[in-house]
Amino acid sequence: MAVESHRFDVVVVGHGVAGMCAALTAHQQGASVCVLERAPKEDRGGNTRWTEAFWRMKSHEEVADDLEDQLAERTGGYLEPELVHSMNRSSETWPGYLRAMSFPDPELISMFAEQAPPTLAWLEDQGLRFDFLPIHQIVQSFPKLAPVGGGLQIVESLVEKLEADDVPIYYRTTARGLIQDGDGAVIGVDAVERRNKPMQFRGRAVILACGGYEGNPEMMTHYIGRNAVNVRPVARGGYYNKGEGIRMALDIGAAPAGEYGNFHAEPIDPRASDPEPAVMVFPYGILVNKHGQRFIDESPGPVDRTYEPICYRLLNEDDGIAYIICDNKLKDVPNYQRAIRSEVPPITADSIGALANELGIPGDALQETVTLYNAACPADGEFKPEEVDGLATRGLQPRKSNWARALDRPPFRAWPMTVSNVFTFGGLKVNTKAQVLNSDGEVIPGLYAAGEVVGIYYRYYTGATSVMRGATFGRIAGRDAAQLQAP
Repeated sequence: MAVESHRFDVVVVGHGVAGMCAALTAHQQGASVCVLERAPKEDRGGNTRWTEAFWRMKSHEEVADDLEDQLAERTGGYLEPELVHSMNRSSETWPGYLRAMSFPDPELISMFAEQAPPTLAWLEDQGLRFDFLPIHQIVQSFPKLAPVGGGLQIVESLVEKLEADDVPIYYRTTARGLIQDGDGAVIGVDAVERRNKPMQFRGRAVILACGGYEGNPEMMTHYIGRNAVNVRPVARGGYYNKGEGIRMALDIGAAPAGEYGNFHAEPIDPRASDPEPAVMVFPYGILVNKHGQRFIDESPGPVDRTYEPICYRLLNEDDGIAYIICDNKLKDVPNYQRAIRSEVPPITADSIGALANELGIPGDALQETVTLYNAACPADGEFKPEEVDGLATRGLQPRKSNWARALDRPPFRAWPMTVSNVFTFGGLKVNTKAQVLNSDGEVIPGLYAAGEVVGIYYRYYTGATSVMRGATFGRIAGRDAAQLQAP
């Protein structure tokens, strides 16, 4: 029985911001385009659908001052000085092994910074509006623009454009492997639709924009380790990201990039089913593990720079869970409610012992922790909840560096806190045209990548850049793929 086959100029795999920007750009360039999406229509949009979609930009025309430095400083390990020296030359002169190495190329970072503002302008031309909107973190350290209506509005606006121009979107259709011709060029994908029915989609180019592997427990355990069992995707879109795009490219020799053993972590209330149920009030209280003990400085700086390192440390605590303990002085923090996105009420009690009983943690241990913490809090100094105030504990390990006030005003309240996976860092190496490189540093003809499939992050996430990255690389991939000549 013959396999059902379709032919287009450009085949886009994935329906998040990267895939939609790639598809619409290629279509506007005159190419025939299709989009493959594993999710049903009602869940379309990948992770983009569920995010506020902040962009690290200080205006509509300029990225934040620290964008390039933040990406460049968070590289993959310690590079040899001679290799660093080689990067001062054009990448075309680099040896193949250097082009294929897993680190963020300076040219790629510069291109990202240069192309982000025109990408935002293009999105505005598609009917979106961007503004400096409120965030759920009380203290922030860099400027953030966001689309009015968040990521969902990006999805709906771009899909409306695609549907108006009759660009076909194949829902519940999952790419399984890449098709190559005799010269090694990628000319399509093997896929399956419902009931595991095989299909083929052939074209001049394939753009992989189908996310990372946060929805794949096998890959999460393989790359992240045994503690991955305590991590869930931050929102429903992540469950559809199974890592096939990355795997199928690696299977034909693509170079890996990004830190495979890491992911963008965010603290959430595990009781909640809401999208991204983050609880960001821990800088104003203490964090204790299931044994009732503090294990980290809760407030080393602005929360938007520190919550991810705190999450990584939490992941190594027993069962990957902690509890945020606050007292009634939390009400001194203006608009503290916006830092709590869980709809589940906190656990409350009139004493620390009763609170421990409600949480199921040792009461004596929690009482001792709170007593030692209270004794270490300064008796003087001004509490400034909306800025880093230097109000620190004295003689306590671990130290609390800011907003240290005694927990002595009942009722006491607590939220459980676990680690969620916003997206994974491991992906594919691409050049400034979003073309995928092989392990020898050469372009794999016909293959492009955008969004989470591109490996660009190491150590920690550079905040408010994921949707920005997806849109920018999607535009670049769609533009170049549309111009590609048939092999």
